[in-house]
Amino acid sequence: MKNIHQEIFKGARESGVLASNTLDEVSSYVKPGVTTEFLDKICYEYIKDNGGYSAPLFYKGFPKSSCTSTNHVICHGIPAKKYLEEGDILNIDVTAIVNGWHGDTSRMFPVGEISIKAKNLIDVTYEAMMLGISIIKDGIKTGDIGHAIQTYVEKKGFSVVKDFCGHGTGKKFHEEPNILHYGNKNEGRTLKSGMIFTVEPMINIGSYHSKILNDGWTAVTKDKSLSAQFEHTVGVKNDGCEIFTKSKSGLDKTLSK
Repeated sequence: MKNIHQEIFKGARESGVLASNTLDEVSSYVKPGVTTEFLDKICYEYIKDNGGYSAPLFYKGFPKSSCTSTNHVICHGIPAKKYLEEGDILNIDVTAIVNGWHGDTSRMFPVGEISIKAKNLIDVTYEAMMLGISIIKDGIKTGDIGHAIQTYVEKKGFSVVKDFCGHGTGKKFHEEPNILHYGNKNEGRTLKSGMIFTVEPMINIGSYHSKILNDGWTAVTKDKSLSAQFEHTVGVKNDGCEIFTKSKSGLDKTLSK
């Protein structure tokens, strides 16, 4: 008998592949001297040319097709004319809509040569996301994911941002369940086969405290310490999960230099 979640997941796979391919496409353009506005244009055009639509564009008034967050920006940075500089770290977050389904993913990109502390932050953030994903299966609690991520990150000496979380997605951009990246085992909502959501930890070198800038979108670290984030969209199965936004080119974690 055909597994029911394969029917549910079909649309998520298509949108996830396009979102992942978009980050693969833009990766070669990330370098000192380019603007995040230019990178946003690359993402917008790639998604459009491949049959999709960029979900962030005009979502609740957001003015661009992707979020570009540099250095101490935690998330929801607005692409702008400011030039990237050697040593910056950059997160690009895209969501592609294909046939009504959302594929949401983000990656960190080093801009030229980056510091050892920045590389360590990027490494730990990616490892924390994948650790959280590795335990997902039918029957566990959302708190199990958060506990795994928080425990790993804090052992490495970093902090988990608490003001933002992962979220359900699929036919809607954002929906239940919320996926906190901190918490306690055996707490929260029970995962069921067929659920689709994001795991997207935001990790800071310094304090976990954040604030929103006057544009109403850009979240930054209060202490101006570096922040990093990775994100995948996943679907819960009986015995594990499927990552819909995994890079077909093996670029899920762009090598930090």
